[in-house]
Amino acid sequence: MPVPGPSISLRELSRDYGTVRAVDSVSLEIPAGALVALVGLSGSGKSTLLKMINRLVEPTSGTIRIGDEAVDSIDAHVLRRRIGYVFQNIGLFPHMTIARNIAIGLELAGEMTGRDERIAQLLDLVELPQEMASRMPDQLSGGQQQRIGVARALATRPGLMLMDEPFGALDPVTRDNLTEQYKALHQKLGLTTIIVTHDMAEALYLADRILVMEGGQIKADATPAQLLSGNVGEEAEALVAIPRAQAAHLIALGKQA
Repeated sequence: MPVPGPSISLRELSRDYGTVRAVDSVSLEIPAGALVALVGLSGSGKSTLLKMINRLVEPTSGTIRIGDEAVDSIDAHVLRRRIGYVFQNIGLFPHMTIARNIAIGLELAGEMTGRDERIAQLLDLVELPQEMASRMPDQLSGGQQQRIGVARALATRPGLMLMDEPFGALDPVTRDNLTEQYKALHQKLGLTTIIVTHDMAEALYLADRILVMEGGQIKADATPAQLLSGNVGEEAEALVAIPRAQAAHLIALGKQA
């Protein structure tokens, strides 16, 4: 069994933008090896909360600990090399080959020994052929590019993965495939993962715990089964109602066929 990724502890975490409080006194414990989905409407504070964990955004107040370390005690660049980060727009460097895109974190850390072997391992891990290493990003499909984004995030062997709408720009079939593959990858590597998503169906399938945000606060904290059973708050119920209504509509259409 792989060693699980680190636990995460948030204490009274807040972030203000002028007079707007984007995250409001959030306290939270995420155990090692968990796969947590952070859901909520646009502007609820999800991405701000995620970015405070790797110090892309600094908190106005409160503390964050990854394992036994406070994140503000670690140089931000060093911290980010310990954390995998995947986001919707992928951000591959267009002038670099796929191999260099994957290995950029290793290069920045000065870890060049075994670089080619590590690239080959990561391509296998995200189920892409080895010959893609020499291609340029614009020669890949959107789904392939996003797999490279995951491979790049894993290059420095982080125990923690932060994912901000990583599959949101993909077509439904590719998105479903990558969601399933990432879930298997999370379990295989023993990662701790926090994923921000607007898609409640994706959260229900992917995560073992779902946090519902509204107005910068966590309004519900439950398993997928608990969310589907109801009684976890109006905010959560409004989000669950969407995939539930879609499923009912599809069943009704099937009966008409």
